[in-house]
Amino acid sequence: MTARLTQSESVTQMTHVRQTASGLAASEVPCIGCHALVPNVDGATHPYIGASPGCWAIFGEVLAKEYGEYRYPAVHRLTVDAYAAQHPGTPARRSIQSVAIHLISLHLILERDFSSPMATEAIRQVLRQRERFVWLDPSPSMGPITVLDVRAARGVAEHERLVWEWARSVWAAWSPHHPTVRNWATW
Repeated sequence: MTARLTQSESVTQMTHVRQTASGLAASEVPCIGCHALVPNVDGATHPYIGASPGCWAIFGEVLAKEYGEYRYPAVHRLTVDAYAAQHPGTPARRSIQSVAIHLISLHLILERDFSSPMATEAIRQVLRQRERFVWLDPSPSMGPITVLDVRAARGVAEHERLVWEWARSVWAAWSPHHPTVRNWATW
């Protein structure tokens, strides 16, 4: 028979599991991009994707799983697009271009049923006029699904389902800018 823990015992046990090598419990902070609670760690981030180090590390874990365990699933393009669009960074040339291409890809795949290779080729064409992209003010909420949800997937089928939901959630968060993105996709 499995013993049941009280709520306080459960919290104590979770804190213990999250202890660092120094013996101190790791704290969490809201990611600067997606606002999910992520480990408050020092570490590398991307030069123009606006993510906290803890969130960036979790994204790396998801990518490693996609490349290794899942053998590069068909949803990989959506994983990258959802993450980049959910972490827009600041109004600078590379951030503007990144958000634009990842939103265009989400539009093409989610609304126009493009395959990943077709979306990639379309982006190559659109990038010829990348100087026309402008900063789009992000929504206060970047969607309810984050890389944390995808990391928790059990198996490739659940992973793929969650990535699709994540992509739709991020695309919906950018809905005030859908007309602009659709226009960019036609260049």
